[in-house]
Amino acid sequence: MLSTIADYTRLTKDMGKSLTQVAKEPDVSRETDYFLSHIGNVKTIDDFLKDYRLYSYAMKAYGLSDMTYAKAFMRKVLTEGIANNKTFANKLTDTRYRQFAAAFNFAALGDKATQTAAATTGTATQYVTQTMEEKAGDQNEGLRLALYFTRKASTVTTAYQILADKALTQVVQTALGLPATISSADIDAQAKMITNKINLTDFQDPTKVTKFVQRFAAMWDATQVQSDNSTNPALVLIGGASSMTGMDTDMLSKLQSIRFGK
Repeated sequence: MLSTIADYTRLTKDMGKSLTQVAKEPDVSRETDYFLSHIGNVKTIDDFLKDYRLYSYAMKAYGLSDMTYAKAFMRKVLTEGIANNKTFANKLTDTRYRQFAAAFNFAALGDKATQTAAATTGTATQYVTQTMEEKAGDQNEGLRLALYFTRKASTVTTAYQILADKALTQVVQTALGLPATISSADIDAQAKMITNKINLTDFQDPTKVTKFVQRFAAMWDATQVQSDNSTNPALVLIGGASSMTGMDTDMLSKLQSIRFGK
């Protein structure tokens, strides 16, 4: 069954409703209430890093949970801010750090940094979205990746941004039929391969993003199906396969050679 496509369609049909349902869950509501009622009391970077509950909430909101332990690293991100291209956050390929520094802009706003909409309700919305994606991933990792890619696609302007983000890389590799082992290749060669197959400006078009995500979802489901000498339904959807699984490999090869959007 094409569960990834079906679940993705169901969740994104009314994203507002989906997010509201997650926001009302007791654990999410409890942590969000704490964050919103206490973040305004934070006046310095030290205050922020010392309150683990606030700090970890914010890190999760911006998809940085795996870096919560790296306080010295995050201190540098926050201390230098985003005022110019020479700041630490702006030098990093991963745009999540720049977004975090923009939301909690102590460098520019000082003790008023936690009073902005980005630092308060904006962060809470990001947290709920991240939580929804994680919960989706508990049932279907492909669905989590599809939702994440949909949210981040419009921020992608270079292939290197994709390669700096493991989740984006996995979506693109899967959609293009590229093996995960390709990640061991030279980074410039990987970037060139991506730009040869994808027009990155297409990711500014929601319709084209949806088309790409649907392609990813079909390919994802195809890779999850055990080889059982039966026609793979995901490949029927995207390629019109109608014979035995011997056609699946051929179809995957064809998909790999296609430039997205052409």
